[in-house]
Amino acid sequence: MTAIASDERARLTRSAALASISMALFLGALKGWAAWKTGSAAMLGSLADTSLDLIASIAALIGVWVAAQPADHDHRFGHGKAEALAAIFQVILIVISAIGIAWRAVQQLLSSTPTQAADDGILVSTIAILGTFALLVWQRHVIARTGSLAVRTDNVHYKSDLFLNLGVIAALVVDQYLGFSSADPLFGLAIALWLAWGAWRAAGEAIDHLMDREWPEERREEFLAVLAKHPDIRGVHDLRTRTSGADDFVQFHMAVDPGMTIVQVHDLMDQAEARIAREFPGVEVLIHPDPEGLINETGQAAEELLPGAGDGQ
Repeated sequence: MTAIASDERARLTRSAALASISMALFLGALKGWAAWKTGSAAMLGSLADTSLDLIASIAALIGVWVAAQPADHDHRFGHGKAEALAAIFQVILIVISAIGIAWRAVQQLLSSTPTQAADDGILVSTIAILGTFALLVWQRHVIARTGSLAVRTDNVHYKSDLFLNLGVIAALVVDQYLGFSSADPLFGLAIALWLAWGAWRAAGEAIDHLMDREWPEERREEFLAVLAKHPDIRGVHDLRTRTSGADDFVQFHMAVDPGMTIVQVHDLMDQAEARIAREFPGVEVLIHPDPEGLINETGQAAEELLPGAGDGQ
């Protein structure tokens, strides 16, 4: 993800959320008409999912708007976790949608209610696929530029909508043209399972943000490698990292020559922060200097050697 200005990020994420809301309104009207015409459980499930998508997209819009607000007196670390909260709300709606679709499919499977007007249902689903695909292309562009968790979770909805609408078409074709009356509810159950799986995956990342999960090990190693390029940084320990919305935070203890003056240590920290800013734009850093060889409470030296420390690259 390329670093971009906060106002540009806010503009892109808002545009993605507004596009999702517009698409959900358009598809909801189409699918409502098609569900009435066909009596299809798969189509009804698709309508229910689109209705919840509308609510989820509104939540995403609120989430990205709040997350874009600058840090204030009561929220010194910013409002980035609003995106994770919006994502959790979206996940809950996906689960509700999956349960409702599965329930309706089981009822239809037991009652063997036939579907009708396959042509209308197929036409509406085809339009929905084309519209959803266009939205997904824009969302992927926004995600690539911003890394927005709320937009990424919204993207999960609409990815599943592609399969959902394909499932509706397949169900209507198999049911009405091939004579397999159980196809529609079985496809409805498959769609419900797909939605549940998408919710499970989306929940994991949102929870990681809320629980301040550490960066992936590969990124931590890259961060340490940047510090190792400075010859006066003797070691680093207690490295802590986390991500909140678009913001990254890092804090660590840095081992330095015990003979340095306070001014020299301060200059060294400024240099380290400048290196980090070049390699990791936008990351907020907190550094605590320690004299090299300091013994911690366990009776061991606290420094962990940096890869290639002191090579001066």
